Amino acid sequence: MPYRPPLVPHETFVADPPELPVRAPGEHGLSALARAEVLSTDGQGVTLKAGTSDGGSLAVRITAAAEGVIRVRLSEDPLAKGRATRALSLVHPQPYQAEVRVDGDRVRVDAGAVVAELSLDPWHLRFVDPTGTVLVSQSRGEQDISGRLRTLPFGRSLVDGAVAAYHESFVAPGDERFVGLGEKFTPLDKRGQRALMWNFDAFGSESDRSHKNIPLYLSNRGYGVLVDSGMPVEFDVCQSTHSCVQILVPDDLIDYYVIAGPTPARILDRYDRLTSRPALPPKWAFGAWMSSGFFRDSQDRVLERARRIRERGIPCDVLHLDCYWQVAGAWSDLRWDAEQFPDPAGMLATLTEQGFRVSLWMNPYVMTGSPLFGEAAEAGYFLRRADGSVYVADTWHGSHPAGGIVDFTNPAAVDWFAGLLRPLLEQGAAVFKTDFAEGVPADAVAHNGMTGVELHNVYSLLFNDVVSTVTREVAGHDLVWARSSYLGGQRHSAQWSGDVNATYPALASTLRGGLSHGLSGVPFWSHDSGGFHGTPTPDLYVRWAQFGAFSPLVRFHGTTSRLPWDFPAEAERLAVEALRLRYRLMPYLYSAAVAAARTGAPMMRALLVDSPDDPAAWTAELEYRLGPDLLVAPMTGPENRRHVYLPAGDWVDFWTGEVHAGGRHLRVHRPLDRFPLFVRYGALIPVAPPADRVGDGPFTDVTVLSFGATDASAVVHDVDGDTTIRAARSGDEFRVEVDGPLAVTGLALAPVDGARPPRRLLLDGSATVAGTLDGLPTVRG
Repeated sequence: MPYRPPLVPHETFVADPPELPVRAPGEHGLSALARAEVLSTDGQGVTLKAGTSDGGSLAVRITAAAEGVIRVRLSEDPLAKGRATRALSLVHPQPYQAEVRVDGDRVRVDAGAVVAELSLDPWHLRFVDPTGTVLVSQSRGEQDISGRLRTLPFGRSLVDGAVAAYHESFVAPGDERFVGLGEKFTPLDKRGQRALMWNFDAFGSESDRSHKNIPLYLSNRGYGVLVDSGMPVEFDVCQSTHSCVQILVPDDLIDYYVIAGPTPARILDRYDRLTSRPALPPKWAFGAWMSSGFFRDSQDRVLERARRIRERGIPCDVLHLDCYWQVAGAWSDLRWDAEQFPDPAGMLATLTEQGFRVSLWMNPYVMTGSPLFGEAAEAGYFLRRADGSVYVADTWHGSHPAGGIVDFTNPAAVDWFAGLLRPLLEQGAAVFKTDFAEGVPADAVAHNGMTGVELHNVYSLLFNDVVSTVTREVAGHDLVWARSSYLGGQRHSAQWSGDVNATYPALASTLRGGLSHGLSGVPFWSHDSGGFHGTPTPDLYVRWAQFGAFSPLVRFHGTTSRLPWDFPAEAERLAVEALRLRYRLMPYLYSAAVAAARTGAPMMRALLVDSPDDPAAWTAELEYRLGPDLLVAPMTGPENRRHVYLPAGDWVDFWTGEVHAGGRHLRVHRPLDRFPLFVRYGALIPVAPPADRVGDGPFTDVTVLSFGATDASAVVHDVDGDTTIRAARSGDEFRVEVDGPLAVTGLALAPVDGARPPRRLLLDGSATVAGTLDGLPTVRG
């Protein structure tokens, strides 16, 4: 069983996963595909009857599910569906006209960028690209010297006559690397790991437990594999044997997709077409979020925080109110604590006038102490036990009262829950933090008849669907701030990493989780800056603030205060400086966000996204590109030193202008007031004037900052459209032309070693002079 280390105590959680049975020595039950016959072909693929190793037969369907995507289904009933479909569909294949050819014992299904090649007798399936290069092929099962199977081939396994799981195995060459599978805090390359697709309350961000599992992985050989199932799928990624990847699916079928690249970005684009495009958060959400923290709060404290934030010039767009806006002991029944918040409508109106949006914490559980519990239980709005009684679950691990779990398979419960949310949005709240949702017990029963095992993973999608729908209806956007998610959850922005410890190692594992999640198709991700559990040291607070300021989204939140003025003056100054730099670069960051929503490529990009042919890029897991032109390497220790890998090309040190050739590692030293930040040589970065809020409207008074004053181009995306910026260098003349609505009013030149500043600058044909940017390294031309 994963997640249970030896010798140390572990907690048994109400929502722990079931375990697959272990077959006894000599026990039979393997039903592997041995041979097949073609039953029919059509414009999308081929249907086959397969004979199995135990003398039975199973139905196989191999089709083109989209251009560059092959779908493989194996089941007993040709019409079988995954059990999650009783709640919602996870994958949406598209009709695609495939080229299907049967030539004796050989079958070929051509989906453009990927081709399935099948041998009927003996059964063997492989996937190739249009040149015939093998992307991935089935393994017939790995055996040890005694003839015992270490991995299970394509087929299914029965225990006591019942199907335990369907399975597939793929050959894994020795140099193949694998990434993805959701927000995993383990090493970025999943080779040697066994990932269980089961949403956990992870108790932090430092183990193989994960709040957000996505049954999708990408390979450095130019393909991805997606499994369509809401059940606790297991990916044995070269753990049982380094020779293959094994997939176990305890469902009514195995239904998987091989997705062609050749690049990770192309795989994610095709993945989005099968599931959903990422939802772009509203513009203000890219500003800083400041939290009350996980301790008792009041209306007066909230208003005082808002006043001090604006007085001190701290950039901030969102104030987050955590649990204690509600009545303690009655969470989460979505009622204001009238004693601590006597006039919430007035408070929200005041905060709106000050330029703040307000986020409210909530979860899908209702404690037994709430006056709404009895009403909801009587109406059948909670999950139940097999005997029909309400399932009262300890989802807080004993630290707070138990409660009922809202049953989102019951339309009446959905309407009731939405009716609790709607007045809060109408009152002036802007967004909800959708916490928890990993607590559906395996033995629960839902209104629609699903078991807890069948509902557990997709429950988070149903929860966030309800909240985002009501938010869109009232507030005009569908942003949620979610902790748990599953396959297709990129339709809910945004997501954050959960309750991480306030330590340097936890910062590093959080970063790994964000990169892994981005490689699973979720571009809008965040984390609790400063760490959640405990109190960070002043230097860690600064380092985490720098990491947060250069993340897709940034929120300060913890069990103790993360407000800048509650730290020493120097720590406050440096944390706020990092936020001010973020706000200056907001035109660049928001542009990268729009591009991510359109393409599915992450905003916070593991280096392998842009350098897929660089083996070193597949091992770089504590740094990233933020958009196409910035490379960020957060400090993950207190020593002020670390190694940074620079991919191919020339990179400019943002702070000093020193130019470094890529394709090598650097040993860098950065004092606390700086962090490793590099810019692609030649980049054109749009910069906004200093501001303490982002707002909703188009950027104005933008300065284009050039790193190298050389030929270059960039496309900037904003709420009013796309703008193309082109720069051309001819001798001592540097021309910049702007085509689009972006209000560019100036040019600036970054200090770049060896780059001679031009003497003549032209912006849209008019002569200008290079401006200096307060707080950013610039030189005069």
